[in-house]
Amino acid sequence: MPKQKLDAAHCLAATCPRGKKKTDYWDTVIPGFILEVRPSGGKTYYLRYIDSNGKQRQIKIGRFEAITFAQARNKARKLRSEVELEGNPAERKAAKKAVPTYAELAKQHIEHAKTYQKRPENTEAVLRVHLIPRWGSLRLDEIKQQDVARWLAEKRKELAPATVEKLRMILGRSFALAASWELPGAERNPVKGISRPRFNNARERFLSAAEADRLLEAAAQSTNPQLLAIIHLLMLTGARKSELLNADWRNLDLERKAWFIPDSKTGKPRHVPLSKAAISVIEDLPRFDGCPYLLPNPKTRKPYNTIKRAWATARDTAKLGDFHLHDLRHSAASFMINGGVDLFTVGRILGHADHQSTMRYSHLANDTLLAAVEAGAAGMQTPSTP
Repeated sequence: MPKQKLDAAHCLAATCPRGKKKTDYWDTVIPGFILEVRPSGGKTYYLRYIDSNGKQRQIKIGRFEAITFAQARNKARKLRSEVELEGNPAERKAAKKAVPTYAELAKQHIEHAKTYQKRPENTEAVLRVHLIPRWGSLRLDEIKQQDVARWLAEKRKELAPATVEKLRMILGRSFALAASWELPGAERNPVKGISRPRFNNARERFLSAAEADRLLEAAAQSTNPQLLAIIHLLMLTGARKSELLNADWRNLDLERKAWFIPDSKTGKPRHVPLSKAAISVIEDLPRFDGCPYLLPNPKTRKPYNTIKRAWATARDTAKLGDFHLHDLRHSAASFMINGGVDLFTVGRILGHADHQSTMRYSHLANDTLLAAVEAGAAGMQTPSTP
């Protein structure tokens, strides 16, 4: 088809001659600007050009019925300018399409977490509930630091500081993984450089002896037949809930008064010493044929998935306010420290990875430390000392 200056009237009247699969109408003003017409009557605007390697490229501008001729011509002129100045807009368009969306990256992040995390479901929940709904539809290079910083600031108005910090860390981790996998669009991590507000996430809630008694009395009335033993052993051992609920009889040595935990939160196994009171509770536990677990659900003979409802009922009955189940671990530490046990030993029993975790209890040790300095002072006194 001979070239001619395309205009709206020519494009409207253009047809495909019978027997041809398609006909191209070339514009004489903008090099490479064409209208493709098919036997069905369908028409599409394109720009064709030769790239730096001598290969013909084609970029779709739009369907005839979807855009006006003026819009198509303006787009063609812009694309032609890019060809003359920058070389290959089709290649850049393909590169843009190659950048994955955050939803696609999040899927890979979840699969990666499953290869090494003990509880990848926690990472998956953060991605599914918070990150994917906000960022999932955007391509990685569309997620900007300013937008992320603004979003985190808004989240701090509705979520706990520790939760917002988890959002920041996991989003940053996504981009770090994408960079290590050399995914396009991840050359810059939008989380990097966003300041982390300081906050104190440590809870200072410990049971008094009277509160502990009330809680045990309330647990004894629970419809969950294992709740009393669970709460009592958490108090006596300082173990984490997951460690106790998954405890196996094979790892208990009552003669040596020791409980072996092969897989703790820190990733390191440890031994927990068992007091006479803890052993007494364990000896009174029912045993189920063929069931290896210390405190299984009697109906399923499997570890409990959750004890939230039974715990909440007992806590409210004991009038403990916002006391958390994990606070039993803190309470165990406080009972030991107030009983004169040093911080290092308490940290070993609780399985802390470093001493900083144990230092949160340092103020509780004041009486023990005071007794130590008084003993030291007494040892220094001589008959001549006033």
